[in-house]
Amino acid sequence: MEQHHTATTLTREADGHQADGDHRGDHTGSDHAGCGRCIGRRTALMGMGAVGVAGLLAACGGGDDEPSTGGAPSATTEPSAEPPSSEATTPAEPAPEATTPAEEEPAGEAIATTADVPVGSGFINDSAGVVVTQPAAGTFVAFSATCTHQGCAVTTVADGLITCDCHGSQYNVADGSVARGPAEQPLPPVAIVVDGDQILAG
Repeated sequence: MEQHHTATTLTREADGHQADGDHRGDHTGSDHAGCGRCIGRRTALMGMGAVGVAGLLAACGGGDDEPSTGGAPSATTEPSAEPPSSEATTPAEPAPEATTPAEEEPAGEAIATTADVPVGSGFINDSAGVVVTQPAAGTFVAFSATCTHQGCAVTTVADGLITCDCHGSQYNVADGSVARGPAEQPLPPVAIVVDGDQILAG
């Protein structure tokens, strides 16, 4: 009995080992099949990745080879040169020189004093060729002492008249006009200056 039991036990163990071997064989075969599928998928992904990297490198390389033409060239504006003016420039006129008022010329030599000339009469200065009269108090006038008739010198002054004794012509002491001929032209006036009691040739 013990031998039969031992043989039965050995038989069961042998069957168990075979079953285990078959089961392992099944698992090994399935594992190999699964690994084959994994390797194929992995290879495909690696190929796609390589293609993507190659495309990216090609795109980067193309950017380096061809310059970008998107930007339009900026227009440069040259400064406009204005043409020279054709109008002739007029030189500035010089400023007018300041004028100094002319100084009054000094009066000439004395030809009489106020005391020499009575009112309504006169005084003859032969050397100066002038007759000075005082037709009214404080009013002094002078004329040429040469008669306009024939050039004789007048000789007397009295009663408001200047007389030439050559031909009797007479002139008024106030303005030298002809009072009696033969003279026809009045005596020419002479400028004088009264300075105090001095009567000066003007």
